[in-house]
Amino acid sequence: MFMAIRVSLLLITLLASTLPSFSLYEDQVGLVDWHQQYIGKAKHAVFHTQKAGRKRVIVATEENVVASVDLRHGELFWRHVLGEKDVIDHLDIALGKYVITLSSGGSILRAWNLPDGQMVWESFLTAGKPTKTLLLVAEKENLIFVCSNGHLHAVSSIDGSILWNLDLATESVEVQQLFQPDGGDVLYVVGLSSLSQLHTYQVGNGELLLHDVREVSGGFSGGITLVSSEILVGLDATKSNLICLTLKDGKLSSQVVPIHDLVPDFSGPAVILQSKLEGGFALKFNTYLLFVRAVSEGILKLVGRVENAAAISGSLALTDESQAFGLIQHDASKINLVVKHANDWENDLLKETIEMEHHHGLVEKVFLNNYVRTDLSNGFRALVVMEDHSLLLLQQGKIVWSREDGLASIVDVSTSELPLQKEGVSVAKVEHTLLEWLQGHILKLKGTLMLAGPEDVAAIQALRLKSSGRSKMTRDRNGFRKLLIVLTKGGKLYALHTGDGHVVWSLLLPSLRKSDVCQHPIAVNMYQWQVPHQHLLDENPSVVIIGKCGLGIDDPIVLSFVDTFSGNLIESPSLSHSVVQVIPLPHTDSAERRLHLMIDSNVQAHLYPKTPEASLIFQNDIQNVYWYSVDIDNSIISGHALDRKCIAEEDDFCFTMRQLWSIVFPVESEKIIAATARKSNEVVHTQAKSMGDRDVKYKYISKNMLFIATVAPKATGGVGSVTPDESWLVVYLIDTVTGRILHRMTHLGSQGPVHAVFSENWVVYHYFNLRAHRYEMSVIEIYDESRADNKDIWKLIVGKHNLTSPVSAYSRPEVVTVSQSYFFTHSVKTIEVTSTAKGITSKQLLIGTSGDQVLALDKRYLDPRRSTNPTQAEMEEGIIPLTDSLPIISQSYVTHALKVEGLRDIITVPAKLESTTLVFAYGVDLFFTHLAPSRTYDSLTEDFSYALLLLTIIVLVAAIFVTWILSERKELRDKWRRLLVNQAYIPNIFLFDVLE
Repeated sequence: MFMAIRVSLLLITLLASTLPSFSLYEDQVGLVDWHQQYIGKAKHAVFHTQKAGRKRVIVATEENVVASVDLRHGELFWRHVLGEKDVIDHLDIALGKYVITLSSGGSILRAWNLPDGQMVWESFLTAGKPTKTLLLVAEKENLIFVCSNGHLHAVSSIDGSILWNLDLATESVEVQQLFQPDGGDVLYVVGLSSLSQLHTYQVGNGELLLHDVREVSGGFSGGITLVSSEILVGLDATKSNLICLTLKDGKLSSQVVPIHDLVPDFSGPAVILQSKLEGGFALKFNTYLLFVRAVSEGILKLVGRVENAAAISGSLALTDESQAFGLIQHDASKINLVVKHANDWENDLLKETIEMEHHHGLVEKVFLNNYVRTDLSNGFRALVVMEDHSLLLLQQGKIVWSREDGLASIVDVSTSELPLQKEGVSVAKVEHTLLEWLQGHILKLKGTLMLAGPEDVAAIQALRLKSSGRSKMTRDRNGFRKLLIVLTKGGKLYALHTGDGHVVWSLLLPSLRKSDVCQHPIAVNMYQWQVPHQHLLDENPSVVIIGKCGLGIDDPIVLSFVDTFSGNLIESPSLSHSVVQVIPLPHTDSAERRLHLMIDSNVQAHLYPKTPEASLIFQNDIQNVYWYSVDIDNSIISGHALDRKCIAEEDDFCFTMRQLWSIVFPVESEKIIAATARKSNEVVHTQAKSMGDRDVKYKYISKNMLFIATVAPKATGGVGSVTPDESWLVVYLIDTVTGRILHRMTHLGSQGPVHAVFSENWVVYHYFNLRAHRYEMSVIEIYDESRADNKDIWKLIVGKHNLTSPVSAYSRPEVVTVSQSYFFTHSVKTIEVTSTAKGITSKQLLIGTSGDQVLALDKRYLDPRRSTNPTQAEMEEGIIPLTDSLPIISQSYVTHALKVEGLRDIITVPAKLESTTLVFAYGVDLFFTHLAPSRTYDSLTEDFSYALLLLTIIVLVAAIFVTWILSERKELRDKWRRLLVNQAYIPNIFLFDVLE
């Protein structure tokens, strides 16, 4: 039996040593995380469709992205995300192999290698007063001409060297056009000053040859459009006359052409579309689009008139003498693509009708490209930018591919649960599931035994993704499957499945679409409106989206209520008041709709939903409603409470408010740069904190605490803009009910930007230390000393403790703070903290670095009680020895080797499983994963092999049984051997006795 035990232990040891090999990284990719790449709304596009090489389109977007997109499938060949302030102004191709970008207000010119996107060269141009930037690529001379900041530059397209730089002295001139007549070496720059003076600069080989200034009667409205190499057109101040400019002998002559002469039924105002049409231009008024051709000097001719035109492309060269352009019109749920000759309006080169999904909205831009068919005729493809910022390729009457690039500009994020799973499963589905289960475990076993080939590995991954149920449209018991409701800048609402990131539904909100009533709609925020629990089978959850028309605080507001299960718009009412602040209240009505207070610019509060039940609930708790406001411009923080119902308005849901307190920071010494508060839905497991010496400290837990950071006014610029003696950083912990400052600390020689996160009783913030020339992170923990007597066990027994005494925000708290600072290697874009369902799991800080990655840092590294020589009790508590810098462990990057380009924010959502939190990071890219700060102590992993566990148990039982049999046989043999020895020994003794 002892031998059986030894063999069993040996088998267990061998199996345990092979357990790490069960985690096959190759076939586990994408099981709990997903990463999606986007580019944003396209504003410039250049096609490259030569016979040699892959066919692609180069795109520059509003998210400062330059990318090469495959024309076949819409995938990215390469992509570069420039800085937040490095706005791309122009895009072109030079020498047939370089992508040219002009950015940062015309101060940075770059060349990118067309096949792989590597930067070839970079030139920094003269900076000055910001003006309109112009770019002209001269292929014959291998030159790139750039007009920006009052200077004209000539840059070599081969190596980026600046050949010459001419100061045009255009302090008051707004440059409009830069062009070079055909076959000439002279450049012309046309600009305006005072809207009536026309400036013409004639430049040759870096020298100013002529500067002509003339007065134009009637003035100009808007810009000037280049029609041909010798004709320019603009609108006068009344927008009812066209001004035709003709180049003669280096000077421009002007003639006025009334639009009534072209269109007798014209009723202004008119707008010239900035589309590059060779020999003509497009004029828009009302719902009509007019195509006008410049016949000769001062003679314009109307060649076409189109109604309800959505977009028009620039000219496309078919041959040296033939030009074409594209036009898109909307027709209900369809769009019509028409391609016409620039010189022949009557005949269409192409006319197609394409079915278009309504959730994309209207077409905003179109870029045209041609290809040669097998019959040597011209075919056309159109790259279309939609109202929701999506990108589509149209060809042969079909949508070849589409990209939801609106997800690159997310404004706000919320979450929603999925529907409950319905009971009852068909027999066929059960049998199919069992078959998949058997196949999956056979493949897993092959992978464990290192017998799986590449096809088997792919099959393992596919089966795991399918059998895991991660993309099911029902909620799971662990709370991993949810909907991410994201609101984008384009006014579109998406529901993303947390399983694999696919779009469940999308809705282009009507209230956030451009219209005659609202020319500039803006998506502001999104809040959870209804989260049913008791009425889960009867009601669907919903969110409310707040949109406004314009950037002013008094601009009209529109609410949109959307069902998060179906994506249907419930209602979209317009409000009669403005909204500057929204306060979700901790109350719900019988339908489980959450109450919200909306504060307008007239210092009045409006209750929603506007129902008698909501009003009654609110009236019962109106004395306990407090909130604060932060005026960053004036460095003022104020606390408010409700006073009474509005008297001037007959509205039972309108309330006036009174100011309780205010803190005014001296603007000459302090300016607010950051304000952070605790999440209202954060769960704190316990207020007590057990120390290593068996002592207990009580956390000061208050939802009314606010963290404020101020800096010296001179230090509001970038890092290093001031000296250490001129800069300081002051942080405050403020009670928002009473305005009492609980803690104040000054960091001399430090400046922002400051990024902070507030959780439980601690706050962590990141800033720059000018004296040390390094970034720092500091932590402040605040504890409640008024509960110190509760540690006496005898007072607890006799009932003389204060655990049940009421706590008031107006009573002066007895608090003590502990703080510590550490050096940190990276600059930071955002900081978030993990959140779990019960708040038991230890916390981790999620730090969005300047490298667009997410780093998970254990909160224990930011414990203010760390010391260089911790005591034995502190070591038992888990306190880490003090170091001056926080460690950066490469395995701690949540995003692994991936980047979330243009990272803006990180969202954490608790799962039902206490050990796990869901993390969503977004910017230009999207990234989602599961994170277990204390490891998955309460569950087995999704890829745990139950079949292997069963096989291990069977092998162990069989080994024990076999070794028991072998042991019994060996024991029996040993008994027989001893018996035979004894039998042989007895006769020998008898014989010895006889002989004696």
